[in-house]
Amino acid sequence: MAGAPIPIEPPPTVWGAGASATVGVGRDDLVSGEAVALALPPGGLGYRILSGMIDVALGVALWLFLWWLSYKVTGDLNDAWRGTFNTLLPIISVIALPTITETLIGGKTVGHLVIGLRTVRDDAGPTGFRHSLTRALVGFIEMYACLGLPALISAAISRKNKRLGDLLAGTYVIRDRHRIEEQHPIEMPAGLVSWAVAADMAALPGGLAVIIRQFLNDRHGMNPEPRSAAARRLIFDAAPFVAPAPPPGASFEDVLSAIMSERRRRDTERLEREARLRERVLR
Repeated sequence: MAGAPIPIEPPPTVWGAGASATVGVGRDDLVSGEAVALALPPGGLGYRILSGMIDVALGVALWLFLWWLSYKVTGDLNDAWRGTFNTLLPIISVIALPTITETLIGGKTVGHLVIGLRTVRDDAGPTGFRHSLTRALVGFIEMYACLGLPALISAAISRKNKRLGDLLAGTYVIRDRHRIEEQHPIEMPAGLVSWAVAADMAALPGGLAVIIRQFLNDRHGMNPEPRSAAARRLIFDAAPFVAPAPPPGASFEDVLSAIMSERRRRDTERLEREARLRERVLR
């Protein structure tokens, strides 16, 4: 059997300390038992460079056009007025334009639209005006004043190819046209079916279900010692939310697989019951 065997059971006060009083998913039925995390892949450095070049070229072109237009309009005005207009030109072309574009189109600049990228928050949620404004203000310095060198260095060394504006705004850029592959369900170990069906299982808090699923999907590529240590840590994290304790001798990984598989089965049944109830009510 995969993983390290359970040498001793956790104390009785640990197993099931946070489980619900009835057999079921638990107190947070809105959390999917399958715990499928949508891993949004960050845009590659090459994509970021191409997108940035398009945005910079567009900003410079708009800047020059507005400068030419202001020269025609303010030709008869004094130097003070011309200086005021010239001060507003970069604000409009390289700060206001990307800020408004990103805010209205949901995290997309013109370069993002062309290349197929999107800016999201660090938690993968949609960005707002504050994020777009921060990225644009910092972008004026790193992209225009410093010729893009700070942005290139930051994107090259950061984990999600973040430029300085992303680091300050708490955002990163994803590949918007990337297709997310559907993950296969976790299989139920044959020897733990009866235990899992009868066990009380509460909702796993704080993204623990997502971490367990990621571990179960990636465990075959891990070295034995880190794999065993990770399984042991996760089983003790999950223990307070499952009761009773699993059968003696069951491996950590099998117990985690049984928990995730059973949560998925119960969640699927709950959704089916709700669908049948809606059909009866709406008839």
